[in-house]
Amino acid sequence: METRKYWLSYDLGVGGDYSSLYEWLDDHDAVPCGNSVAFFSYSTRKDDIDKALRDELTGKIDLNPGNKLYIIRFVGGNVKGSFIYGKRSGTPWEGYGTKNEDGDDE
Repeated sequence: METRKYWLSYDLGVGGDYSSLYEWLDDHDAVPCGNSVAFFSYSTRKDDIDKALRDELTGKIDLNPGNKLYIIRFVGGNVKGSFIYGKRSGTPWEGYGTKNEDGDDE
């Protein structure tokens, strides 16, 4: 049986199925790591542990367009992150930085 440790970042939006997600996280002894981030261990007998996790979570939670589930884990000594549901969207911090936009165009 393979076990891997994960961080899960989640955004189910207003009215999302948080109760099912929280039930799953509680069943897996997850600990909170700030707003919408949890840390837990996951074990399975299946060959592809990330796919098994994705299938279990997406089968448990009623997901809607715009929802996001993003996992972060160590693979071969490297940090790897990927969406298991949803995709990257625009950044809410765009335009807040101190980049100087007044330079010459090249």
